[in-house]
Amino acid sequence: VQLQASGGGLVQAGGSLRLSCAASGRTFSTYNMGWFRQAPGKEREFVAAMTWSGISTYYEDFVKGRFTISRDNAKNTVYLQMNSVKPEDTAVYYCAADTTSRGLRRAREYDYWGQGTLVTVSS
Repeated sequence: VQLQASGGGLVQAGGSLRLSCAASGRTFSTYNMGWFRQAPGKEREFVAAMTWSGISTYYEDFVKGRFTISRDNAKNTVYLQMNSVKPEDTAVYYCAADTTSRGLRRAREYDYWGQGTLVTVSS
């Protein structure tokens, strides 16, 4: 499967942004989907994930209450709605697809990755 992330850009602190990740292929609805981010000089970190059914979602503590992950299986797309953004949210955001459900918070468990989209939050 190929993943294409988009929607990044420059936003002021306190503003909102919605990231999208479009997937190719006919089996998108069977993939768990995750969002990760990597700031300059830092390791890639987990942001949010959603199971293939859409029933379960997981968030890292620093985005709880601000970010929302969702998916539209008819459009083969997963979204990350980012509200009340902060300068520390500045990073390249990556979407990823997982087929094994071994650990949705761990980057190494994901099978496919998008190319990343840059989010810059100004203060």
